[in-house]
Amino acid sequence: MDVRFLTAGDSAVVVEFGDRVDRSLSERVLRLSASVRAANIRGVLETVPTYRSLMVLHDSLTIGASRLIAELECLVHNAAGEKNQATLWYIPACYDGSHAPDLADVAARTGLTGADIVQRHSSTVFHVYMLGFVPGFPYMGDLPDALVLPRRTDPRVKVPAGSVAIAAGQTAIYPVESPGGWHLIGATPVRLFDVRLPKPALLAPGDKVKFCQIGGAEFDEIRAAVNADAYRVPCESVVA
Repeated sequence: MDVRFLTAGDSAVVVEFGDRVDRSLSERVLRLSASVRAANIRGVLETVPTYRSLMVLHDSLTIGASRLIAELECLVHNAAGEKNQATLWYIPACYDGSHAPDLADVAARTGLTGADIVQRHSSTVFHVYMLGFVPGFPYMGDLPDALVLPRRTDPRVKVPAGSVAIAAGQTAIYPVESPGGWHLIGATPVRLFDVRLPKPALLAPGDKVKFCQIGGAEFDEIRAAVNADAYRVPCESVVA
């Protein structure tokens, strides 16, 4: 599919790279997003990456859609083949007891043991495709094939903040208590969204995430440190 440039109202342009959830398309979206930010185009306000497209919000009184599209066409061409810089986060996760209310059901549905599920999930380095649903909610792929399940048929009214979940080939972390229909297989004590910070969302599109298995006692220790603002999630810079 060729790149498509679409207007969204009078203050946004959408650049579409394809019609599927695909790591290579995500990388193209993220490269363009980084290029737009680096270009510092007068009148561009914000970029919003999705699975397969980038929305570029702009002040239509400063730069019109046609001129912006021309600028974006050049950036798409120039960004081809570039490598993305990303942050790899090591997020502690407890897969035990009450932290994993759906683990037994997922085991029954997949034919795996709980230990198998935890091993597959915690050994995968996930790619953050986008944020959405609620502030800071990361849609991450790609889940090992053996763990791919549809969403629950009976969504919960309340999912606790920090819940680690899987559905439809992806995994996610619920940043705040909210409704949800994903399968809950664990929980993290770290804070995914904090309005007190200049960058409230911990994760960003293009980041990588590796879950590090912890027990219940360590979960409580880290949560206490988080609540005391004395914990920092381990991370490192990587080339995607």
